[in-house]
Order: sequence, then C-alpha cells, then structure tokens
Amino acid sequence: MHSDLRGWLQEVDKIGELQRISQEVDPDLEMSGITLMLDKALVENAPAILFEKVKGYEGDTKVLFNMFGPSVNRVALSMGMPTGLSLSEYIHKGRKKIAERIKPVEVSAQEAPINKNVVLGDDIDLTIFPAPKFWPMDGGRYIGSGDVVITKEPDGRFLNVGTYRIMLHSEREVGLFMSPGKDARIHMEEYWRRGKPMEVAICLGIDPTLMVVGGWAYPKNVSEYEFAGGLKGEPIKVVKGLSTDLLVPASAEIVLEGIIKPGNTRAEGPLGEFTGYYGKKQMDTPVVEITSLRYRDDPIVIGSLMAEYPACEHALMVSIIKSALILNDLERLGIPGIKDVYAYPAAAASYGITVVSVEQKYAGHVAQVLALTSQVAAGAYYAKWIIAVEEDVDIFDFNQVLWAMCTRCNPIDDIDIQRNTWSTTLDPSQNPPDKRPYGSKALINACREHKYLKQFAKRMRLTQEIYGRVKKRWQEFGFPGQPPKIDIFEEEI
Repeated sequence: MHSDLRGWLQEVDKIGELQRISQEVDPDLEMSGITLMLDKALVENAPAILFEKVKGYEGDTKVLFNMFGPSVNRVALSMGMPTGLSLSEYIHKGRKKIAERIKPVEVSAQEAPINKNVVLGDDIDLTIFPAPKFWPMDGGRYIGSGDVVITKEPDGRFLNVGTYRIMLHSEREVGLFMSPGKDARIHMEEYWRRGKPMEVAICLGIDPTLMVVGGWAYPKNVSEYEFAGGLKGEPIKVVKGLSTDLLVPASAEIVLEGIIKPGNTRAEGPLGEFTGYYGKKQMDTPVVEITSLRYRDDPIVIGSLMAEYPACEHALMVSIIKSALILNDLERLGIPGIKDVYAYPAAAASYGITVVSVEQKYAGHVAQVLALTSQVAAGAYYAKWIIAVEEDVDIFDFNQVLWAMCTRCNPIDDIDIQRNTWSTTLDPSQNPPDKRPYGSKALINACREHKYLKQFAKRMRLTQEIYGRVKKRWQEFGFPGQPPKIDIFEEEI
C-alpha cells in the first residue's frame, strides 16, 4: 500500500495509467485544456497526467492533473482496494471500508519527509510553486484544489480534514473558500465570534486517500485521519505543526501553516465548478496569512480540474463513496430489498442523479425507498432525480435505466416532487440566484406497478443454455472483447 503521493504514482504507473509530459506546458489554461481534451477523447481510459516541465518556473516542481479522473482503478488504489473489479463490487466493498477507523501515528520531525525544506516568516514566497489557472474567467490562480485543509474547533481535540479551494493572493497570503455549513467554516465562525484568529494548515500534494475522505462529512467527534487510516489499513503518519498547534501529514509535498484573523477577507473567485459552469461571482473570502512553509525536494502540486464529466476530477470518486454511504444509510434504517445504489458521475459529478434497485416486498415499498434515498444524509445534497428500478435492471447501464423509465413508469402516476430541498448555491437552474440553495427533487418510480405485478407484460429474456452456448463460442465467431454479463434468464422451455 502506498504511503504518499509518490508511492501512489508508482502504483498508477505500474498499471499503465500515468502519462508523463516532459514538454514545457503553461499552467495558465493549457494544463487544464490538455486534461479536458484528453478526458473527452479517452473517457475512462484517460490517464493521470504528470506535467514535468512547467512554463515560468525553475527547478523540478511538477503538476499532477487528472489524479482520479474517470478511472475506476485509480480510485480503487486510493481506497486500498484491488484493481479490476466492477463498479458494484467497489461500492459494496467500499461500504465496509469507509466505516473502518485507525488512529494516526505521530512521527518525529526527523522522520517526516515534509521537513526537508523549512521557510519561516518574511522569507516565505509561495510564488515559487505553480498555481494553475483552470478557466479563462476564473478570478485568479489556484495553488490548492486537490488538497486537504486542517482545522480544529476552539474547544475541540479533534482535527477536521477537508478539501477546499485555495487562491493565491501574494507571496504570503492565500484565499480560502469554505462553503457555509462545512466544518472548517463552522470552526472559523466560532473563532471569529470569540474575537480570535483560527489556525489553518493547508496541505498540497497529499496522499490521494486523504483527498477521498476530505470531501465527505464524517462525525464531528472523529478526525478524518482515522477514516483515511481505515481505508489504507494502516495509520496515517502525522507530524507537529511548525507555527500552529495542528498535526499535518508527514509525507505531504507542501504544507502551508497560518492564521485567519477575524474579519480579514479579500475578493476571491469565481472558479469553474463541477456543474460545468462558473461558480458564484467574485466575493470576499477569508485570507490565510502564511506563517510557515515546508516542502519536499522537487514537490508535486495537484491541479484538480472541475468541469462536466468526464473531465471532472472527483466525479467517479464521489460516485463510489456516495453510493456506498447511501447503501449504508438505507441499511441502518432497516429497509429490505435494496440491491444496489449508483450516483451517476456524469450527472453533475454524481450529485444530480441517484438510481436505486429494489426487489419489491410490499405495497408502498418503492415509494418508501425513493423518499428515503432522497433524504438520507449521504444522498440529500443537490440530487434532483431519484430513480427506482427493479432488481432485473442493471443500474450501472444507463441504457437499461432509460428502458425501465420508458416501459415501467407512467409519468402522471409515478413521478412525485419534493420542494424546498437541500441544494447548492452553484445550481445554475435556480433563478434568480437568491432562490439558492433551495432546490427540488423528482422521485421517479420506474418499477412495475406493485398491485399488477402478476398481470404486467412479461419481459423477454435469453435462456441460460443459449447464453452459455454463445458465450463459449464468442471467440470462435471472431467477436472482439468479452461477451456481455447477463445474470437473469428465462426458464427453460
């Protein structure tokens, strides 16, 4: 199992999913343009891209784009799972792994690779590191996008590890955007209410496992470090802060520590977002005054591109985690008959559409499943379309989902609407903008009507004997690849 970003890149290289680009590339718009075009051309076969020569920067600092991309294998490596499994297998394995916890281990300053280069006070200059500009109308250059930010509540012992965007303001100042309701924002607001500054550690070039947990809300009395350790099957190594009372990843590529003083804000944004649109207009955002800087030799910065699928960096990763968490939520509620859940990565980075497959057990079962799937903790945010299908429909094949919607759903009877639901300020469909972050949801019952199950038209299926015969002769016929997987058959005639 990898111990840091460099070890993870070696694993990715071994499976043939790392593309090194030795030609000089501009971090302003060109890196993101290459990533967007490569993802659109290759989709799930698009590699992670390591830009080894950055225009305008001396030394051997590199920039990694498309870290996760639409690659199931790279997400699997980040979650401590084997490559080559199906999406369903990853989601069900993920259900168990995301609940495991291993506490971090503190190492000495001498053991921590991050302490190779240490800069304090007025000697700090963040402009030595590439800060990509992703989209033409972005409000600035972002040194942090694929990152984790460490904070601690005023009276708490537990560290929060979250992913937030970091815009470069100057040699020793960055803007930190934290959405309302996020843990770091809650922490900051409490510090400010008491008239105190908040300590912050910004970690760049981190172990991808930390980025997996950094994007999700966990219980507030447990650090995400423990859940990252659970995914890896071993503790995360941390080291004491230099100018803060925070523990930071010992093997991060770059760590910035600093403070946010009450009321210290500056204009930040907009930034092209996961919806495929620019986010909120430029607005005042808290400023972090950097008090210490540590970095490894030849550090690697992560550029995490937000765009429409397949070029959205975190879409597939969020899809697998979100689907697993929804399954866990439904199980805790005691709902029977649930077979699978899939939040489609192409649907606004997996936030827009959730499909659930269910074996109908009783009257009203599907309506219950739809309502709960739409509102459990892991599934409520933003999701606009909640679709229920039966267990004979492969929810990972959207062609089958569409077929079920068109043959088993009667819109006037089988679509319900929820209003004033939890959404996002980034939803461009809600206008005027002050209607945000409220939204609505459509609950679509694409299952056979329960009271007419016995009379419903019979679906056509192959017999298992014919399927086996064709599968055996697949190569004999000269067909490419492997035969499709089919699990449900007609009874032998």
